[in-house]
Amino acid sequence: STPLYSSAASDVYKRQLQDVEQLADEVHNIKNISASIASGSFHTDGMIVVPCSMKTLSGIANSYAENLIIRAADVMLKERRRLVIVPRESPLHTGHCELMLKASKIGAIICPPAPAFYTDPKTVDDIINHSVARVLDLFDIESDSLKRWQGNV
Repeated sequence: STPLYSSAASDVYKRQLQDVEQLADEVHNIKNISASIASGSFHTDGMIVVPCSMKTLSGIANSYAENLIIRAADVMLKERRRLVIVPRESPLHTGHCELMLKASKIGAIICPPAPAFYTDPKTVDDIINHSVARVLDLFDIESDSLKRWQGNV
């Protein structure tokens, strides 16, 4: 895995990001547009942008690769690989919705972290784990946290 995060994320989540970096095979600087993941020749099954700010979404939707996150996302789109965007804003205005539509039209999957109350969550962790499992499911990665809808029982 290759985590990549914005400077805003670095400021807010310094401690948690250290934990993520320990799990990573490689960590890139967001300013390094010539990193391996900025090329279509870098083999990967796809990319998840979570959480995705509206600024980053705007860059992705408009192919404005000002940093490595947006460039790597652009590569996913041009190579027709899976790109999952988990938007973090709420509420949304029309401009946000138009950016999500534009990104979807060029191949991204928009996956808001919407709680699935049919799973009868008991804790906030249950809700978070289900949202994460739904994103992983888009890459055919199984998770015990994903309770699938069984229909009316």
